[in-house]
Formats: sequence, structure tokens, C-alpha cells
Amino acid sequence: MKVTKAQAQANRAHVVETAATLFRERGYDGVGVADLMAAAGFTHGGFYKYFRSKADLMAESSACSLAQTAALSAGADTAEFVRLYLSRAHRDTRATGCTMAALSGDAARQPEAVRATFAAGIENLLTALIHERQPLDGEESAQMRAQSLDMLAHAVGALVLSRACPDDSPLADEILAVCRDEILTSLMPSAHNHGSDKSEKPK
Repeated sequence: MKVTKAQAQANRAHVVETAATLFRERGYDGVGVADLMAAAGFTHGGFYKYFRSKADLMAESSACSLAQTAALSAGADTAEFVRLYLSRAHRDTRATGCTMAALSGDAARQPEAVRATFAAGIENLLTALIHERQPLDGEESAQMRAQSLDMLAHAVGALVLSRACPDDSPLADEILAVCRDEILTSLMPSAHNHGSDKSEKPK
């Protein structure tokens, strides 16, 4: 039976979504085309009907999963985003979690198209975070961009370090807790006062 154009587009999208999950879970080099297509429910030979190369799929699936990461900030203030991002639940769901934390190390060794996709994804998330903080024009806007970039790099690094530890390691939880509290403290007072997990230290 001939596949309709609409079905072909749906099949392609399904492969992209499957790849986005598997790459985050296993890394780019940990997933072969045959395994990927099998996981998506298709034959190995069907891959090249949809993509020119694995690198093309890597770039497209990364764009898909980076957009999902950006969606985490939709409707949430920055403090809420930080609490969700630096949570044990997020740490333990690598396959559906942040692509930056799961694949930035891999992306650095990939073709320029993949790295350009990451740069665009990081920029989009940064823009979303800044928008939630409602910056003013000029110097204050530039300062808020710098603060948001620092916060994002801090959060991603904390998640990477936590995941590098054994699952039941007290250090894994400590990294998340310490970095979460430090980031929340560094945010604007209005963000910090609406829900920091940090306990008040005795004076």
C-alpha cells in the first residue's frame, strides 16, 4: 500500500521524536540507525526516505528536544523553572529531560549543523527566561541577559554533575540542593521570596 504524504510526514515526525528520546538517554554515538528505526517501528532501509544522514537527524531531533526544554519555562517564573530543573525528578528522567544537560558534551564533537542547533536552542531558552523576568530596555536588559545566562549555565552544570554521581549518592542530591538554593538567592528578590527552598540560617 502506498504511503500518503500525510502519513509520511507523521512517520518522519515519529522518527524525530524517537531519536530525541534515545539520543538523550544514550548519547549520539550510543544509538545506531538500525536500532533507532527499530525503536520507531520501521525498517533500517526506510531511514533514507526521510533523512540524508544521521547527522541531519541529530540536528533535527535536537531542535525538537531543545524546544521541549524551552517549553519548561512557559508560564513559569524563573524561580519555578529553577526548582523544576534542579529537581531529583528531572535528574532521573534523562530520556525526556533537558537536552543541554544530556547532550552538550556530545554536541561539542559533532558537525557544525548540530552545534548551530544547540546555539539556537540555548538562545531561545535564554530569550524565554528573560521574557519571564520582564527586563527593561538598555543597560538593565543587558544585565538581565547576563544574569539569566549565568543562571542557565549554573543550572545545566549542576544537573550534569549530579547525574555523574551514582543514583543513590548523597552527593548527587547535595549538588542539586546547594546549586538550586544559590541560584534562587541570586535571582531578583521578588522571585526568591515566592518560593525558595532554602531554609533560613540561624544568625
